[in-house]
Amino acid sequence: MRYRRIKGTNLEVSELAFGNFIFGSSMWGKTAAEEPEGIRLQNLAFDLGVTFFDTGDAYDNGRAEKMMTDTIAYAGRDKIILSTKFGYDFYSDAVATGAHRERKQDFSPVFLAKALEESLCRMKTDYLDLWQAHNLKLHQMNDELVETLEKLKQSGKIRHWGVALGPAIGWREEGVIAIQQWQAAVVQTVFNMLEQHPGREFCELMDQASIGGVISRVPHSSGILQDIYTLDSTFDDHRKFRDRNWLVYGLKKVEMLRHIQKKHGCTMGQLAIKWLLTWPSVASIEPNISTEADLREFATACDGKLLNQTEMLEIQNLVESDFNLGAQAHACDLKSSVSNSGITISRYQRGEPVPQCGTRVGVGS
Repeated sequence: MRYRRIKGTNLEVSELAFGNFIFGSSMWGKTAAEEPEGIRLQNLAFDLGVTFFDTGDAYDNGRAEKMMTDTIAYAGRDKIILSTKFGYDFYSDAVATGAHRERKQDFSPVFLAKALEESLCRMKTDYLDLWQAHNLKLHQMNDELVETLEKLKQSGKIRHWGVALGPAIGWREEGVIAIQQWQAAVVQTVFNMLEQHPGREFCELMDQASIGGVISRVPHSSGILQDIYTLDSTFDDHRKFRDRNWLVYGLKKVEMLRHIQKKHGCTMGQLAIKWLLTWPSVASIEPNISTEADLREFATACDGKLLNQTEMLEIQNLVESDFNLGAQAHACDLKSSVSNSGITISRYQRGEPVPQCGTRVGVGS
């Protein structure tokens, strides 16, 4: 395992992050009964050199955070970088286990103070290394939020803060503001070989900034880059929100990357991680880890053997040309969380129209 210091901070994180969303929530089909296996994998991750653990208070209404207590005790609090998220008021707007509806959000100073204390209590710690605004949207970004976070940082209860963008792909404006104006320690976003926007731009902006790094989530494009699907694959979890073209054309795109994978003598899943780590401003990769085999495969990819400039340019050109497969193969790259009509875009929010992948909407599109 290799480690990277997030520029402008004192946080040194493992290149592979363990996000406990898979076992800590029901959105991937896992249940509370499988929690012991999730904890076992967390502890094994530490044994394999992973020191960066990321959870979220809203995952099954705090259950994911509680799962971290065993690993904190196993590893030692000072041996890990502990991150969680805030912003969803599941205390007053709880949803059924496994539901995909987005809950009420609250980024007020009063709610942040409450949310932080609850997270610290659930994880039995007195400070967080990193605290991320969960799926923060453009209209929720204001100076008061930054001032509140800075005060909490000065109190010693959080070391650094950032933003975790989503739930879908996009949120460019939010990321640009977080990097250029807020000087956030991290921007977490969907970023992978097939879905490069806006993550690639965030990396370029981070290169110019004095502080910050990008955390890549969904680094395997929800599994396309793991060689685990066929055209007959079906989904009953959040992948069902994906456009059918994501699967149909994604499989074709993978085959067009096969020669690079073979050259590196690795799996496609490992190549996806190596591609991300070739970006200097990528601080850590947070893949979906559901089995021990996943964990060992991804950890092995963090060996410092990255892609060369020619390979990076070849992949970039393929993405920019939609792999020469036509407009239907264009990856979803929504630019903003707000549509031109002023509607907040969220793939998990009821009662609101959702643009199809490939359309470009919002400010600056």
